[in-house]
Amino acid sequence: MTPLRLSAFTTVSALGAGTRAARDALLARRGGLAPCTLPDMPAGIWTGEAAGLDQVRLPAPLASYACRNNALAELTLRQDGFAEAVAEAATRHGATRVAVMLGTSTSGIEETEQAWRRRDAAGALPGDLDYQRTHDLHSLSRYVRARLGLRGPAFSLSTACTSGARSFLDGAALIEAGIADAVVVGGADTLCRLTLHGFASLELLSSAQCRPCSAERDGISIGEAAAFMLLERATPDDAGRIGLLGGGASSDGHHMSSPHPDGVGAIGAMRAALESAGIEADAIDYINMHGTGTRANDAMEDCAIARIFGDAVPASSTKGWSGHTLGASGALEAVIAAICVDAGLIPGCLGVEVPDPSFESQIATHNLSQRVDRVLSNSFGFGGSNCCLVIGRLP
Repeated sequence: MTPLRLSAFTTVSALGAGTRAARDALLARRGGLAPCTLPDMPAGIWTGEAAGLDQVRLPAPLASYACRNNALAELTLRQDGFAEAVAEAATRHGATRVAVMLGTSTSGIEETEQAWRRRDAAGALPGDLDYQRTHDLHSLSRYVRARLGLRGPAFSLSTACTSGARSFLDGAALIEAGIADAVVVGGADTLCRLTLHGFASLELLSSAQCRPCSAERDGISIGEAAAFMLLERATPDDAGRIGLLGGGASSDGHHMSSPHPDGVGAIGAMRAALESAGIEADAIDYINMHGTGTRANDAMEDCAIARIFGDAVPASSTKGWSGHTLGASGALEAVIAAICVDAGLIPGCLGVEVPDPSFESQIATHNLSQRVDRVLSNSFGFGGSNCCLVIGRLP
């Protein structure tokens, strides 16, 4: 892969609005998980809710897109000067040359959940439900393109929990193919009944804050987040700036909801990412694990990391801060990876004093301050979908 510059990036999650809030929370080891207060959700669970979404109003011309997921996207676009940076890119390249490629798993399905509760006696949904602009998978990318005044290609993709990370690879492909000169990549996913009750039915939800890599881990805490990045071709003047150095993906198709116990697909994706970046394993300074907090996922990932890196590279999961934000998780963690490079930070797993003693990789449990030039960020999803990104300083 030709390295690409991360010209701008932003995020909103349970850690707060904007990259400064996320950075401060990581440095202070202040998580955003709390007992779930949303109505009609499984009892006794913790979630990572993004604050203030009920107060967000979309611009009047785009009011028909109103749903929780697009409200989260709108709040995120207002942070870190991101919309302004995209406008500058559109001025440089032309609005038709800036594409949008975003990942999500449930999009605006929460809007249809609300509509279902308002169905009439015959079971018909209310006429004011605008499925195409809210629930539909492509609502997110259509909204972001319209909101940013872009006229390039716009796609949504859904590859389960790798969606946000996968958008980086597909966005890079658009630039490599000459279809676009800049791409807004990332993802957004919000809390909804389908997600929480679905994971509850699989008995995967933790009854407290999730603790990835702990011997006592008992499951996932679901969160919501949006994270966007602007990818552009790097120039020689960008040396030392943060960029996308490489990425790899695989699909092992082992099981609909369980990872391959030996991490076959995860190993393939990590190796492909290293090869794409043109580096060896010892060039990675930190591994941001997928690390959901389930017994099977974390054990698999430890096995896969140890197969390539042994115990030479510190690894941790940041889902103890944000929860598992599903289709947005790979994008959120790409932003966290960029923060780690910029801040010289390795964030140890939150709430974990001692990692699982059976693990063979080097699990960080406390924050470390040291130079970080390259981060490998892992995302693994249902159905055997695997995606890994290398975020770091441009050569």
